[in-house]
Amino acid sequence: MRLIEGRTEEDFTNMKLALFLLLLTVIVDGELRFLSDMYGSLQSPNFPEPYPQEMELHWNISVPNGFKVKLYFSYFDLEPSYLCEYDFIKVEAEGEVLALFCGREASDTEAVPAQQVITSPKNSLSVLFSSDFSNEERYLGFIAHYSAVDVDECSNRMDEDLLCDHFCHNYIGGYYCSCRYGYLLHSDNRTCRVECSGNVFRERSGVLSSIDFPAPYPKSSNCLYRIELEPGFRIRLQFDPRFDVEDHPDINCPYDYVKIKAGSGELGPFCGAQSPGVIETDSNMVIIFFQSDNSGENLGWRITYTAAGSQCPVPEIPPNAFINPVQSEYYFNDHILFTCEPGYRLLKDGEDLDHYQVLCQSDGLWSRSSPQCQQTDSTRR
Repeated sequence: MRLIEGRTEEDFTNMKLALFLLLLTVIVDGELRFLSDMYGSLQSPNFPEPYPQEMELHWNISVPNGFKVKLYFSYFDLEPSYLCEYDFIKVEAEGEVLALFCGREASDTEAVPAQQVITSPKNSLSVLFSSDFSNEERYLGFIAHYSAVDVDECSNRMDEDLLCDHFCHNYIGGYYCSCRYGYLLHSDNRTCRVECSGNVFRERSGVLSSIDFPAPYPKSSNCLYRIELEPGFRIRLQFDPRFDVEDHPDINCPYDYVKIKAGSGELGPFCGAQSPGVIETDSNMVIIFFQSDNSGENLGWRITYTAAGSQCPVPEIPPNAFINPVQSEYYFNDHILFTCEPGYRLLKDGEDLDHYQVLCQSDGLWSRSSPQCQQTDSTRR
């Protein structure tokens, strides 16, 4: 079958039917004869006179890919016999006998073709005519007609190799596939993939998932997602309980899988129906790889990520001082503002200050030590 990438149905609307060659090979006493056309006829030797005894003819009919061969008999008159042991017509294709005929149209034998139409499963079939050494009566033989008929590949849903992922378009002699908006046609000309690399997440929380989750994810795709936060944050991953990635009963994730790289460590591959759950990392950078092959209808995955920074100790509050905000825990990038009670002033390194601020650093330490609150002179008097 010919597949054409990038064509539309309109491109084929005005196309004329190309002339394909149908090769008809007739073997008679070792002689080869060639006829070319998309249709034609076969007949027994000497027709409409009786056919000779003890002879064998073999026709091989072949049409281009995208077509099948249709064969029917308009006249049939052969010697009748039990199971067609004497004279017969045999029609074969792909190593299978499609029909075996003998007898006369006027008889009630089931071996007569009558109005039966024979269609080849693919683009070729063979016809064998054989007569034995004696006929008790005069039999005139047969006339058969053949023609090439177009195959509607888009309606042939039994052949998985011909299935289009999204849209199938049939034309005379072949078909082509196209994809929904946002998808790209793979080099196999039937699978629809997506461009899913280069996404970088820099917010401290977010959600990422396989394309179209929870609908089946695209085939033949290699996806890469990066989470990059400021140094000092640790990334926490939470997989959705709905997790469905194609697996194998004996081999660990040979088809589709999710892998996670955090710092110098690597987790996975993950596949199957069991969610990986919660993954705590010690890194502020995480890379998520997802690969899918060209088969399957699995639903995919979703990850919610959050960030946790390094924890700083709760500072001691100096006498006569206030801190804001007051929290039970402090983490990276948290600020504390020191102020003093009325009648006191902030003093740090011999300098009077209106307020004083410290920052929780990525190493889990405060940026500066706490100040002191000293009573003013007026308060002493």
